[in-house]
Amino acid sequence: MAMNLNRGKISAGSEDIISASELLRSGPPAIYQLKPDKQLIGTLKRIRIGKKTSGKVNKTILLVGETGTGKSTLINALVNHAMGVKFEEKVWFQIVEEEDRSQTESQTSDVIVYEIFGFEGKTLTFSLTIIDTPGYGDTRGLKRDSIVRQRLYDWFWTEDGVQEINVVGLVVKATENRVSDRMRYILDSVMSLFGKDLENNIVTLMTHSVGMPPRNALLALEAAEIKCAKNGNGQPVHFLFNNCQTDPRDEETEDALKNAWEQTEKGLQKFAEFLNQTGPQKLKRTKEVLIAQIRLTACIHNLQERIKSADKKKEEIEKTKMKLQMHEKDLNNEKNFTIEVTEEYKVLESYDGGSWFIFDGVTRCNVCEENCHYPGCTVAWDASWCEVMSNGSCTVCTRQCSVSHHVKDKQRYVSKTRTVKKTLNGIMKRYEAQVKDTSSLLDVLDSKIQLLEAEIKHWVDSAFSHVLKLRDNALIVKTVSTSAYLDILIKKMKEEGDNHRVQILEEIAGQVDEGDIDLLRETFGET
Repeated sequence: MAMNLNRGKISAGSEDIISASELLRSGPPAIYQLKPDKQLIGTLKRIRIGKKTSGKVNKTILLVGETGTGKSTLINALVNHAMGVKFEEKVWFQIVEEEDRSQTESQTSDVIVYEIFGFEGKTLTFSLTIIDTPGYGDTRGLKRDSIVRQRLYDWFWTEDGVQEINVVGLVVKATENRVSDRMRYILDSVMSLFGKDLENNIVTLMTHSVGMPPRNALLALEAAEIKCAKNGNGQPVHFLFNNCQTDPRDEETEDALKNAWEQTEKGLQKFAEFLNQTGPQKLKRTKEVLIAQIRLTACIHNLQERIKSADKKKEEIEKTKMKLQMHEKDLNNEKNFTIEVTEEYKVLESYDGGSWFIFDGVTRCNVCEENCHYPGCTVAWDASWCEVMSNGSCTVCTRQCSVSHHVKDKQRYVSKTRTVKKTLNGIMKRYEAQVKDTSSLLDVLDSKIQLLEAEIKHWVDSAFSHVLKLRDNALIVKTVSTSAYLDILIKKMKEEGDNHRVQILEEIAGQVDEGDIDLLRETFGET
């Protein structure tokens, strides 16, 4: 006798949810799109089911992983489990809006917070907050992944955002059997987001499982030396899930799909037990890591611009010295005699970051004429809120000027050079030299070169301090993204002969080689 697969016994709770949802597929299983409340906090998106009740326990899960691992399916599975949906009901609810997300994915890199309230007591004793990050390592490249870090920073620092985390779930496929360059990049990128105090809160959520022990995937994670919670066998704490919940059912597949459902239920139950035993971690140290990374990035970008500018100024001074020496007699004897010199100057140009963030722009100092946070200042609506500001002053610009001397807008400083004619008095005015003759001015120009070299050393020292802060607080510092910055500092410190700090930086950067970086840039479409 044929089974009636088109109808299942629906619980009263599921009936209520169905009535407030949109049918996407008749099934079996029938798939419904939930209609949650959506809230925008500035440019941040929160999606909520049910009403939050004060005094009840909430557990917060942050999900991170590579594009294509099945993270969205896992989120939906967590929601269905929390709501108490059973296999026999032949229904499935989706909270992730796949179609809308795919339409905007090429433009956004948003971090979405899902909240599930009102189902405590069905299968879980707590409500759920799930933080969903866009998949790492997709075709949008390395630059996009840095925006994910920025958006997490936004959530952690927003007053109505996320203040604590119970578990960081690293989503990987159970079929992984080796640590590819791409996976190495993703693992490093994920681990670099968090403070050392979160190590024992990081677990692996393995999707696409067929129920067998994921020995090869575990060996791959162990080879990657991933910093995470470990079980009694020294293996990464992990939970298994399949991705078959929405597969159409018929007489041939019913039993197999039921087994797959039960396997995922078992994984979810074990994960819930781990959550019950895991207390929340405040995000103080992770916030410090994120802001140190943002400041390091801003500092290095500014450092590169300042080094180029300093090199141009040194070249300008050397050429000026040469011409002064050639025409020393004429300049001293004839007050209005002029020579041609090259000088650097700054102009403001329009900046279009090509980002969807409404606050995307540049924080710049009008005293130092420097770009203090460029590119990537996507949160602050004015300079006072920019992450590079601390205690009312800038941590990046040369003079560490007051925030009052900074603006945040769609313009950035660009260095240019021009050839001008100057008299001796004009040259003295440019270099603020109080001298009476050419020979004395030459001494002043020599001191200006020494001052520029001292300033470069000071800027390099400042960047190095950000690296040390990351080393002290972050799970890891070494990533493909930071390796380029470390290379810049290593090069400058080698020029200074600072072997001790070179050794520190080389130890941090040692496991990321140029071959890996070039391969990843090619993979992700970076040039």
